[in-house]
Amino acid sequence: MQVQNEVKPYDTINVTPMLDLAYVLLVVFILMTTASVQGLNISMPKPSNKPSVEKHELVIVQITPEGRLLMNGASVSEDELEQGLLQAKARDAQMSVAIKGDARSQYAHVVAVVDLCNKLQVNMGLVTARIGN
Repeated sequence: MQVQNEVKPYDTINVTPMLDLAYVLLVVFILMTTASVQGLNISMPKPSNKPSVEKHELVIVQITPEGRLLMNGASVSEDELEQGLLQAKARDAQMSVAIKGDARSQYAHVVAVVDLCNKLQVNMGLVTARIGN
């Protein structure tokens, strides 16, 4: 009786360990790139329990879908808006501007109004609406 121990060579390569290594490297790469992304530092205002007794002028600037500007409901050009904001600031240095941009309007029109408020150094806020309202 003769026992033959024939060793067969492998004809396929097992790729499972290579795939495991590739997945681990992919996860490490994703974690490292997201960890290195820096965010904006924003100092949020602190809420006050005291009701505000000061009354300051509020100017509402609306941007229509067509890009027209409305200041307190009246249609104005950019130059007229700037003059109106300067006059309001002269009356009340602590005045505020509420910017209401329509969702269908171009973002550049809203940014132009924000830039104007920054240039004039007036307080401003963006008015948002809840989804579904």
